[in-house]
Amino acid sequence: MIEKKVISQFIEEKLASSSNYLVDVVIKPGNLIVVEIDSDEAVSIDDCAELSRYLEEHLDRDVEDYELEVGSAGITSPFKVLRQYVKNIGNEVEMLLKNGSKLTGVLKSADENGVVVSVEKKVKPEGAKRKVTVTADQSYIFDEIKYTKYVIRFK
Repeated sequence: MIEKKVISQFIEEKLASSSNYLVDVVIKPGNLIVVEIDSDEAVSIDDCAELSRYLEEHLDRDVEDYELEVGSAGITSPFKVLRQYVKNIGNEVEMLLKNGSKLTGVLKSADENGVVVSVEKKVKPEGAKRKVTVTADQSYIFDEIKYTKYVIRFK
């Protein structure tokens, strides 16, 4: 059976000198290898094709047959690695927490410990008749987050 660790090593070697990085490798039944990459700029079809050819050169179909799919992380796909969070600092994101609450806000920072999201809330100040919108930074560790996605808005 083809091992995820071996595939990941080949990919890391190939992408080390580029702005592209590995997001995920999934090996499905029947040796279907699905590789997902992302970039600090943009992933082109040529980047995917080049990585696919590189993997084809390093894997031997005579030893074990496989099917290979190489693609980019979709704009609506949840973030899977820290570098995707860092890339989206300053962008609006949607987060679903493991406790079931959902929030939308601007991603302020991200590091190996977690993220900080700036969220707008409506609160009613004491003695006021109407609610006002206030912005508050909220911190979350990765263990609290079920998923985080980029929010697309059409204005």
